[in-house]
Amino acid sequence: MPRFALLEHTCAPDDPAGRHFDLLLEPAAAAATGCRTWRLAALPKAGGDAVPAAEIAPHRRAWLDHVAGEVSGGRGFARRVDAGGYEPLALDADDLAAATQLVLHVSGDLLAGRLRLAAGDAEWTARLD
Repeated sequence: MPRFALLEHTCAPDDPAGRHFDLLLEPAAAAATGCRTWRLAALPKAGGDAVPAAEIAPHRRAWLDHVAGEVSGGRGFARRVDAGGYEPLALDADDLAAATQLVLHVSGDLLAGRLRLAAGDAEWTARLD
């Protein structure tokens, strides 16, 4: 089962709020190097509203196992707040890397259940059912 990690990222110079969460999805293909990654404005709550998200540059797989530390280049501090496995339930493309509508079953402590990531006209959203 591919893995996910949820990192709390603080003090990033390009984040006016001062805190966001990075959601990393490990690619299923062993040859792929980076994790598809979204910046979440807040943690999605089960049964709650969708939260704004933005797809950002892929993160190294090493962050799936990283517990806490400085981000290189003076880009703040990140600590893992959740991790687990995920199973794709529905994708609108042949693979995770190309999908713009994803429905995943996630099994973590904070993120557990059906996670929907959807690209809208201006931004992505994340909703936990």
